[in-house]
Amino acid sequence: MKEKLDQIDRRILDVSQKDGSLSQRELADRVGLSQNALWRRLQALEKGGFFLGTRRKVDAAKIGLDLTVFVMVRTRSHSDEWIEAFRTHVSRIPEVAEMHRIGGDWDYMLKVVTRGMGGYDSVYKRLTTGIELETVTGYFSMETMLEDRPLDVFG
Repeated sequence: MKEKLDQIDRRILDVSQKDGSLSQRELADRVGLSQNALWRRLQALEKGGFFLGTRRKVDAAKIGLDLTVFVMVRTRSHSDEWIEAFRTHVSRIPEVAEMHRIGGDWDYMLKVVTRGMGGYDSVYKRLTTGIELETVTGYFSMETMLEDRPLDVFG
């Protein structure tokens, strides 16, 4: 469907990602469509996989998750089997909010959101137990300056 996205589809994506709480009527008004036309386009966009679920973002600090750590991992193993075992291992640690396989000096980057240093220590111990890792280091976020920016759907 990538080739079929027109400016209206892009406006729907743009407005939707900036405010997912809009009703279909409000969204239709913002993008200049009737509700029926909007509904058909939303169905096509959903079927095409352009929306990745719906959820409300929780303020981590308000629920006591006051520490964000970017954990860098280097490994000697790169087989498909090891990668799948690592993915499974990490997915069992609920404090890991994101996991990326990256290029450069490190192999993986994990975003850990937890309660203070004791919470991170617990995550570190679970991460490094039961699977072979060469090097693990953490970079502690002191301030989130930009986060969850809407994608440039027109770019």
